[in-house]
Amino acid sequence: MENLTLSGHADGVKSVAVSPDGKILISASEDGKIKVWNFKTGDCLLTLGGHPFGVKNVAVSPDGEFFATGGGDGTIKIWSLKNGKLLRTLITGYSRLDSGFMPVAIVPNAKTIISHSSSYSQTVRLWDVETGQLKGTLTGHAGSVKTFSISPKGDILASDGADNSIRLWKLQNEELIGTLEGHTGGVLTLTVSPDGETLVSGGKDETIRIWQIRTQKLLRTLSGHSYAVNSVKISPNGHILASGGYDSLIKLRELGTGDLLNLLSGHSGAVNTVTFSPDGKTLVSGSEDKSIKLWNLDEILNYH
Repeated sequence: MENLTLSGHADGVKSVAVSPDGKILISASEDGKIKVWNFKTGDCLLTLGGHPFGVKNVAVSPDGEFFATGGGDGTIKIWSLKNGKLLRTLITGYSRLDSGFMPVAIVPNAKTIISHSSSYSQTVRLWDVETGQLKGTLTGHAGSVKTFSISPKGDILASDGADNSIRLWKLQNEELIGTLEGHTGGVLTLTVSPDGETLVSGGKDETIRIWQIRTQKLLRTLSGHSYAVNSVKISPNGHILASGGYDSLIKLRELGTGDLLNLLSGHSGAVNTVTFSPDGKTLVSGSEDKSIKLWNLDEILNYH
């Protein structure tokens, strides 16, 4: 496919997600809107409202049945991916958040959504998708929780926060199994590799850190972004690491070595979010410049 730029949001794009079948792209924006796009053509299929103080995050369920959005109004909304119908609203306990973070994550095969309870909250909350009831609470951070990543099997949760640390949890019994320290500024983004072996973190200290989950050891520290690292993601084949930064740049690296493969400089504002298509052939980015870009990785990386 050709590189595409999708326009339509009236404010910065905070989060993007692609459906498991690769047909649908969903974007969340500070303008309070959620847009549903045809991934192949770039046509906007639906525009949804419901978060009056901006949409901070979006996540698609692994089965492709629904997606969840987290808003500045302190709610999590669950939507049908098939028709965009609002299925349920989860009230986290706060009428409005005081920061730009409302992380959401969906646990594979467990019908569970992960969130926090407020922008200053040091706890992680587990919600039942079908009932909307609170299932559990994880405590342990000494600073506000900013985001999460879940292992593909759904057994391990990584959470990060303003205390510069990362916590690892076993979800089955809600047990804290480790704390990773090394960042010298708040951690803003996490991603677990498809094989569940590696965790990548990025943050305000302008670094990306690669950790082995089993041993909880730091494998590598990468630099190169001139400001905060807002988003990191690993390709479905586990080979490529993409990072988006406040410096408006996207960097593509070999995960195993950390070697820089390419630098993408098409955005004119901070890159808030990056993700890969399920087939790994396209990278999607969302920016403060209000745009979404779809990058053809076959072309960019000269794969044949």
